[in-house]
Amino acid sequence: MMRLSPNPLFSGFSRGYIWFFRGTPVLVQLIFWYNLAALYPTFSISLPFMPVIYASSMNDLITPWTAAILGLGLNEAAYMAEIIRAGIASVDDGQQEAARALGMQKTQWLRRIILPQAVPFIIPPTGNQVIGMLKSTSLVSVISLSDLLYSAQAIYSRTYENIPLLIVACIWYLVATTVLSVIQSKVERYFQKGKRR
Repeated sequence: MMRLSPNPLFSGFSRGYIWFFRGTPVLVQLIFWYNLAALYPTFSISLPFMPVIYASSMNDLITPWTAAILGLGLNEAAYMAEIIRAGIASVDDGQQEAARALGMQKTQWLRRIILPQAVPFIIPPTGNQVIGMLKSTSLVSVISLSDLLYSAQAIYSRTYENIPLLIVACIWYLVATTVLSVIQSKVERYFQKGKRR
């Protein structure tokens, strides 16, 4: 919504955010957040000319789990912002004009007219994005966060059975993506029911 805003401050901020997080690799973002303590060793909150209210080591705040959430979440938010913007832009401008002609406020026409028409266009790429992010979670093994791939790596570093364990990891990813694909197709069918003959 900020990207579609006529306010140049909101629009500019959202464009910059989307540009940065879509333009840099997820792996680089994960490593950056994980190593943030190298840039800022301590984190503190204080008011000007007052004593420090809260101080902590950045390593205590940015754990591998936090770094994974920040890296994957901020990257995913940039892609989702573009998906939602494109879905809203897919609705004909005449719908908006007709709603305004009826005297609807912006929140009303957005909620009652634009979004119900945009949702069927938003759901397929959103499902694809969720499946893509599920597969991107394998990247968190680089920052020592225990996920499926990290667990497989830990086991095959002891047993030296690389290929069988990587096949097991692939099977688990296939099971998870298949479940998500089934859910996506059911959600798509639900929201496409108004278009059926």
